[in-house]
Amino acid sequence: MMKRPFASNEVPHQPGVYVYRDRFGTVIYVGKARDLKRRMSSYFQPSRMVRADAKLRSLVNSIDDWSFEVVRTEDEALILESRLIKDFAPYYNILMRDDKRYLMLKCDLREKYPTFRLARIKRPGAIYFGPFPNGTALHMTLDFLLRYFRLKSCKCDAPNADNRKHCLKHQVRDCSSPCDGSISEADYRAKVEQVLALLEGSIRPLVDKVKEEMLAASAEAKYEKAAMLRDVMVNLTAVFGRKNRSFENPELPGRATNADATELAQLLGIPVPEEIVCFDNSHLFGTYAVGSMVLFRHGRPDRGGYRRFRIRNAQTNNDFAMMTECVSRALAHRIKEGGKLPDLIVIDGGKEQLKSAIAGMAAANAPPVPIIALAKREEEIYVPGREIPFRLDRHDGALRLIQSLRDEAHRFAVGYNRQLRQKRISESALDEIGGIGPHRKTALLRAFGSVNRLRKASADEIAAQVPGIGVCFAEKLLARLGAMTDPPPEEDSARKKNSEKTLAKVRHGE
Repeated sequence: MMKRPFASNEVPHQPGVYVYRDRFGTVIYVGKARDLKRRMSSYFQPSRMVRADAKLRSLVNSIDDWSFEVVRTEDEALILESRLIKDFAPYYNILMRDDKRYLMLKCDLREKYPTFRLARIKRPGAIYFGPFPNGTALHMTLDFLLRYFRLKSCKCDAPNADNRKHCLKHQVRDCSSPCDGSISEADYRAKVEQVLALLEGSIRPLVDKVKEEMLAASAEAKYEKAAMLRDVMVNLTAVFGRKNRSFENPELPGRATNADATELAQLLGIPVPEEIVCFDNSHLFGTYAVGSMVLFRHGRPDRGGYRRFRIRNAQTNNDFAMMTECVSRALAHRIKEGGKLPDLIVIDGGKEQLKSAIAGMAAANAPPVPIIALAKREEEIYVPGREIPFRLDRHDGALRLIQSLRDEAHRFAVGYNRQLRQKRISESALDEIGGIGPHRKTALLRAFGSVNRLRKASADEIAAQVPGIGVCFAEKLLARLGAMTDPPPEEDSARKKNSEKTLAKVRHGE
C-alpha cells in the first residue's frame, strides 16, 4: 500500500489537533496547532528536512497516513492533544507522558453544605466545570468566588463547632459560617445555586461588577485593592471567557423539571412531551464509532431507557451517516417490539444533522414524530420547515432541558467510546503479531514477565531463554514490537494483569 500523500488543500487555517500513523495504522505522533495547515505542511517541506534532526526525519519517513480534528481554540487543542497522547502513547511523543490532567471545578450537591473544589478526575454524582488549562488563574478565581459568595472552603461536608475552632475564614468574614448556624441550610444552598447559575450562564455580570468596584477603589486611591480586583477580572475572563466555555456537566440532567418541558412544548407548538429522547454519536478519528440514545420522562432522565450502538454500516468518519444509522436502528427496534415512539426527538447538531436524523426516521418507516436539533456553537434550535433557528436566553427553562438532554447523550456516547478503547487494552500486544500462538505467547511471558521487558531484551537473549524461537524470528519479533506504540500507564497495567493470569495458568499446569 502506498503512502497517502499530504494534501494541504484539505487542511484549514484553523486551530486543532493532527495525528500521524505508520503503515501498520499505529498512531506514532499527535500534535496541536494554532494553524493546522501551516503546522502540518511544515513536516513535508524538503527544505526543512535538510536541517532536521534524526528524530524528525525518522518521524516524517514513518508517516503513512494523517488526519486532523478542528477545534475552536488553542486551549481546546491543548486539552484534546493531551487526551489523545494518553490514549495512544505515540512513540514520537516524548512529552506529556506524566499522566497530567487539567483541573476542573467540582460541586457535589449531595453534601449538606456544598461548595466548590478543584478536581482532576470525575466521579459520579457531582457537577463538573472544565477542564481548564490555566491552573494558576483557576486557583485564584476559585478563591475569589468562595470569598465573594461567602461559601465554605473547609473539607467537611457538614461543619460544626469543632471544625470552627480551627477555621479563620469566619473571623475575616470570608465564610457565611454554616458551622455555627449563622446561615440556614436553605439560604446557603441559595448561594451555591447563584454560583451554579453564573457558571452555567454568562460570567459577564460578575465581571462588570468587579470592574465597577475596581474603578471605585482606584478613584479612592486604594490602588492595592484596585490592582487585586483587576487581577480578579482578568482571571475571571481567562477562565470563564467565551472561548474557554468547553464544559461537560454530566449530572445536570437531573436538575431539569417538567415545567421546562411545558415551556419547550409552547415554543414548538406541540403537546407537552412526556418522553423525550436525544441522539449523539462519538468516534476518535474514525475509530471506535458509536452512537447513543438517552431518554427523559417528565423532564428527568430514565436510565433504563438509554441505548447505545456500535456503528455497523455508516462510514465511521461521517457524522451524518452515523446519525442516520442510530436514529433508524432505534426507531425500527421500537416499532418491531410494538413500543410507543417518543413524543419528541432531540439531535445533537445543526441543520445537516437534523436532515440526517429525518432520513433515519424515513429509513425506519416511522410515523412523523416532532424532532429538533441543538447546534452547540450558538445553542440554536433547528426545527424542520423553519429556515431561521430559535435562539433562547441561556437561562430559559426550555433551553436548559434541551441542553441537559444533549449533554447526557454526549456523556453516554463518549463513555461507550472510551469503554471500547479500554476493552482493547486488555489484549496483549503479542496477540497482534503473526506467528505468535498461545504456546509461544505463554513461553515468552514466562521467560520475561511482560511485553515491556520483552521489548528491552536482545534477540540473542530471547532465543536463549525461549525454546523454539531462533535469533532470526526474535529479531522480527522485536522489530514488530518496536513499530507498535508504547502502552499508556493504564494499558500497561491491564496487560500486566493479563500476563500474570497467563503465568498463573502455567504454574498450575493448565
